[in-house]
Amino acid sequence: MEFGVIKLSSPLSSSALNLQDYSSPLGRNHFKKSLHPQLLSSPLPKPFLQLNDRPHSFPYQQNSDHLSPRTYRRSISAEAGKQSWDLGRFLKTIFFFNEPPTPAKFFEFVSEKLSSPSPSKPEKKMETSGIVLVAGATGGVGRRVVDVLRKKGLPVRVLVRNEEKARKMLGPDVDLIVGDITKESTLVPEYFKGVRRVINAVSVIVGPKEGDTPDRQKYSQGIKFFEPEIKGDSPEKVEYIGIRNLINAVKGSVGLQDGKLLFGFEDNNYRELAWGALDDVVMGGVSESTFQIDPNGGENGGPTGIFKGVVSTANNGGFTSIRTKNLSTAEDLSAYDGLELRLKGDGRRYKLIVRTSRDWDTVGYTSGFDTVGDQWQTLMFSKFEYDGKLNPTFVEGAFKLPLSSIRAYLKEPITPRFVHVGSAGVTRPDRPGLDLSKQPPAVRLNKELDFILTFKLKGEDLIRESGIPYTIVRPCALTEEPAGADLIFDQGDNITGKISREEVAQICVAALESHYASGKTFEVKSVVPFSEPFTVDPQNPPPEKDYNVYFKTLKDGITGKEILEQDPVPV
Repeated sequence: MEFGVIKLSSPLSSSALNLQDYSSPLGRNHFKKSLHPQLLSSPLPKPFLQLNDRPHSFPYQQNSDHLSPRTYRRSISAEAGKQSWDLGRFLKTIFFFNEPPTPAKFFEFVSEKLSSPSPSKPEKKMETSGIVLVAGATGGVGRRVVDVLRKKGLPVRVLVRNEEKARKMLGPDVDLIVGDITKESTLVPEYFKGVRRVINAVSVIVGPKEGDTPDRQKYSQGIKFFEPEIKGDSPEKVEYIGIRNLINAVKGSVGLQDGKLLFGFEDNNYRELAWGALDDVVMGGVSESTFQIDPNGGENGGPTGIFKGVVSTANNGGFTSIRTKNLSTAEDLSAYDGLELRLKGDGRRYKLIVRTSRDWDTVGYTSGFDTVGDQWQTLMFSKFEYDGKLNPTFVEGAFKLPLSSIRAYLKEPITPRFVHVGSAGVTRPDRPGLDLSKQPPAVRLNKELDFILTFKLKGEDLIRESGIPYTIVRPCALTEEPAGADLIFDQGDNITGKISREEVAQICVAALESHYASGKTFEVKSVVPFSEPFTVDPQNPPPEKDYNVYFKTLKDGITGKEILEQDPVPV
């Protein structure tokens, strides 16, 4: 037995799903088109999934499988001399998807349809903004990240604790939300709508024991050593609890590496949907289908859903389908690039319809696709194409389609959705055999600084385990020097040195666009030693760097923890 996956490009906020039996070359062309939100913000053209006004046309208007009252009347009166029509199954279908309407609502619906059979209501515009959220935007790296993003013309939203300070620093018109990552209650879900990527530059505040200037000049210069201490919230609250809160706040809007399961069985996970049959009985036909769970029908002997039934062209019918009830809460899939169905094909052609409204009479977005017999993949089956033309591969009779899962997916190659500014040295305090006298102050003073590096590492682990596509940047000592020096990228947490905050900001923004940076943890420093200041001639600035040259050298799975996790050598 062979298996396969079919992916449908359709990033939507889904209120209902419809899987139907059908097939055609036109459907194939439509299947390849990407239904991006920008294309869905206005009504689709009227021919979309209409049947050229044939007398027995498939009762869809703008690709919705509702029936107008006129269509009901025509379908019911068409049964004379044909196969018997099942009124009971018709009523069961209507009652499954909709609670019985009040008489007033029913007559209002009929009047509206008779007076305007093809309404053209303006579609609600979808949110398509790919906002980059910068957390810690008033810090030394954060404010420079905001500046780089703005110069690139990217939409930016900042998460800060002090609104007055942020507006003074970043401008009065900055898109700003006030919250504290150490306080989960301040990270309101509404704040993160439209956010697709995050750069986190939040860090615990460290300052000289002897005090500092209001703009933290002693700390920021990064060269001369001052005896340090923690100012404000502890490393545990900021670097661990805060990172956990931030991840939870943005996870739904930025998307997960492995996608989002909408229905089905995967590993030990099961996501249930309320499926019901929606067959051509609603237009006088006799086709019939059902959806059942087979506990042993999956590709590995586990459970799977089964869409099966018999399709017939009697009474001008010719389709079967299953549809979910309206979801209690619409799925926000705007972070994803499409839908992926895992199923076992039977050689027929099917289509999938996704709706973004709870209304029964609403636009649906459709993709059709072919299946290969006895292979696992994705689908829907009917005698009609999405444009109403006949499906040339349509065959009457019984069909059976095992469906194990439906999930939203991120398109390959996947770029980072969460870039985190950490610190070099996070694995060194507990590293065996390390000469601490040769290490940076934070490594030597980890315990005195409330285990600052220990909790930074724990925060990194939360990011790596979150399922969000990430990049973790570990700069060496940060300075106020300009960007432009040659760089050294390394992995394994071994290097020491310095690097400018401006350069780190540029690296973070570049990482957002590079699939080579996704899933990587690395350290970075300039080649200029501590003892030498680095300056730039404004009349002859250094050339712009292509950071992909560095990202391409990085490897997955290297964090420096490998040494800590090795078995101790017997004495």
